[in-house]
Amino acid sequence: MPAVQRLKSAISVLALLWLTSAWSNAAPLLQRFDIATIAAHDLDWVETHYGHHFDYRVRERGTVSPELAASWGAPAVTGRRYILMSPDSAPKVYVRAIESPRTEGYRALTSFGWNAIEIVVDDPDALFEAMRGSPFRVIGEPKPLPTIPSIRAFQVVGNDEEVLYLTAETGDRSRSVLPDPKGRIGRIFIMVLAATNPRATLDWYAERFALQPGALRARPNPMINRAQGIDLETPLPIATARLAEHGNLIEFDGYSANAIMRPVSKGELPPGVAMTSFAVPNLDAIRVEWITPPARHPSAAYEGRRAATTRGPDGELIELIESAPIEAAPIEAAPLAR
Repeated sequence: MPAVQRLKSAISVLALLWLTSAWSNAAPLLQRFDIATIAAHDLDWVETHYGHHFDYRVRERGTVSPELAASWGAPAVTGRRYILMSPDSAPKVYVRAIESPRTEGYRALTSFGWNAIEIVVDDPDALFEAMRGSPFRVIGEPKPLPTIPSIRAFQVVGNDEEVLYLTAETGDRSRSVLPDPKGRIGRIFIMVLAATNPRATLDWYAERFALQPGALRARPNPMINRAQGIDLETPLPIATARLAEHGNLIEFDGYSANAIMRPVSKGELPPGVAMTSFAVPNLDAIRVEWITPPARHPSAAYEGRRAATTRGPDGELIELIESAPIEAAPIEAAPLAR
């Protein structure tokens, strides 16, 4: 190899190493979860049962503006009713239910996209007992996580096939990856995304949002395996990536060959868990393709701040809402296995 060519090659390698180092040391651009949005065919059901079982209170009622519907690429939801709910322990971290028709044949944990909302709780066993006879469908009874036995969780499915993980740290909470629930029910701390190609999706989020993903591992997940009709011992990929604020992580799940692309009716939101909204320091610093340009919205969820929405690798809706910058959390995310 000629000397000039060797020099060019060496410079390219050094540049790549520098960029990789800069990326890995950058603070995540996604700060925390602001909203988990559910496409709900019965708002009264959500208000009643999220209120009774999870202590979620309605913070706002309204109808979706044409501008907001357009920002999600879902013009059909213009004028639809919505409710914004949160617990007193975290009044600014919301579940938003938007009036939407049922999608024929949609079932939880069988398609790619946002599939589950994980909420930190104080005592999952007590909550599980209190929920006996509730209309939520149990898909996993309380048990410790295989990789972190001090974390205990159970899982249910709501009226719109949205999956809820209800999780607690039973050990030293001051050192846990989980946030303090600050009461019987705490806030959303993980959103679960199913990806057709988990490795490529991890890289996509890392590159655009400066996330530092954990290792991609493979383990059986009885809930997912059962939903997809595969052997309960078949391992499936799983990884997590932490956001800037402690106790906020995205979980990336790989699915089996039986999984399908999320069916979405024209102009509508995806069924089930329709969208995840993140707080970010500055929309102008993020290099993604917006559905519509950033704009300010008056709802309590936005408080006049700019917001815009993009789509991820599997079409998942990612809404970003501007807020003040925060310091990165010192605690590294640990992979959570179900």
